[in-house]
Amino acid sequence: MASHRRHDLLDAGTRAPDFKLARLDGGEVTLADILSLGPAVLAFFKITCPICQMTFPFLERIHAAGGAALPFYGISQNDARDTRDFARQFGVTFPMLLDSEDDDFPASNAYGISSVPTLFVVERGGVISLVTEGWARRDIVAIGERAGVNPLRPSDNVPDWKAG
Repeated sequence: MASHRRHDLLDAGTRAPDFKLARLDGGEVTLADILSLGPAVLAFFKITCPICQMTFPFLERIHAAGGAALPFYGISQNDARDTRDFARQFGVTFPMLLDSEDDDFPASNAYGISSVPTLFVVERGGVISLVTEGWARRDIVAIGERAGVNPLRPSDNVPDWKAG
């Protein structure tokens, strides 16, 4: 979770706040940089969150099969070493950004994150079109459809909803 101050989670239809975060692979990126290429999914997470651990492999399936259509960015509330280990352990290859506790989680607080995972689909113009907290099967499917991918397999035994 982000800082101890309570912030309201942003809703669909709201303009997404810009941010400037360090990339796990080096350098920095802003939301404006990300959106210059089109809409994107921002996935806020913590490495110790079991629902994040369940969700991220499904996000990776969408990314791996249709990533060009709808890029994903993980926004980690952990340090670089732990985030790198998480990505390796759960097979995540999409870009990871670091929302530093040392800076009081600037992106998490701006977006009103109080639980993880929280996902935002942000359109090219900067407006949020979908927000989901925790695991919501219908939202994962909707994001997959948007990218032209079915992220669920018949053998997947996942709940319809699970709080983060």
